[in-house]
Amino acid sequence: MALCSPGGRGGNRPNYFGRAHLPVAHNSVGVDTVDVSTVVYLPPAEIYEFLLDFPRYADYSHHLDEVRQWGDGEAGDTRYDITFSWWKLSYTAVSRVTGVEPPNRIDWRLVKDIDARGSWQIAPEPESAPSPGTPTTRVRLYIEFAPETANVAGLGLPSFVSLDWLIEKVKPKVRTEAERIVERIVADLEGRHRDVDLDIHTTPDSV
Repeated sequence: MALCSPGGRGGNRPNYFGRAHLPVAHNSVGVDTVDVSTVVYLPPAEIYEFLLDFPRYADYSHHLDEVRQWGDGEAGDTRYDITFSWWKLSYTAVSRVTGVEPPNRIDWRLVKDIDARGSWQIAPEPESAPSPGTPTTRVRLYIEFAPETANVAGLGLPSFVSLDWLIEKVKPKVRTEAERIVERIVADLEGRHRDVDLDIHTTPDSV
């Protein structure tokens, strides 16, 4: 796995796709980011259709129990109830697809309890092909979230658990699960397991 050094808050992060990063709604609060990318040896359209199937993501994460879809996958019309469990906590996040650009981009955001959003970005990268003529695409999962915006009541925390404690425990798991999801998606897409080189960038360093 190729690990790139995390950038500091406000530092330059790589942009493989020539697009600005997604703005979080409350720009005045601290924003944490996780940015994971790798190459997949398939054309963009095939990868895009695979990634649109959000319910299958439950197969890739240790802490993701279930994803229920409401709608047909179109931007603005589809909601996903995503149930996580960890330690003594269980929580169902509600996400919507907010924009799609077939076959290059899928944007999503959470719609309750915390400001969080992200995107799958898919772009041809022929210069990374292992041999001439092999379709090669860079797939990138970008997530940004503002921990300070969490709604404590909505999270249902036990009385002995503080929000600050929870944030410090959960932030590293966001990165770990993002890595795991990308690695397992590559294996399913290509139909085989291989060593996957991941480019990983996070802010701040504690993520």
